Amino acid sequence: MADDKKEKEELKEDPKKKGLFSKLKEASEDKEEQMMILSTFVRLGILVWSGAILTLAYVELPSALKIPKQDLDPTFIASVFTGVLATFGVTTSKRGAQGGGASGGVSKGDMEKLIAAASQTAPAQTIRIEQAPVKITPEQPKKG
Repeated sequence: MADDKKEKEELKEDPKKKGLFSKLKEASEDKEEQMMILSTFVRLGILVWSGAILTLAYVELPSALKIPKQDLDPTFIASVFTGVLATFGVTTSKRGAQGGGASGGVSKGDMEKLIAAASQTAPAQTIRIEQAPVKITPEQPKKG
């Protein structure tokens, strides 16, 4: 019985015998923080996995490895890859490479073209208010 207690105390004191989860618990006692760290590791794992699959989709392996060529559609894996990258704050944009802006949003010129096209198809006005307070009241149009 005394030997069991000694072994348990030695396991507690020996940092080499601690597992990943016990180190995680020691690093932070807050459950939310532990889940945040764990979710980061899961996202990193998915990122590495999808990056490896994408690489294998485009790289031809040497014949010495005797692995047959895999014909797969990388579209789904690419969407998983970009989705996981987006969770880390990295965004990809085809427009950025063409000089349309790296943000991936609508540029000022594009917005002006959209407004001009919309005004030709339907009678509408776009009003930009830069100061507040503004009171908007409807009024009957004058016949004239």
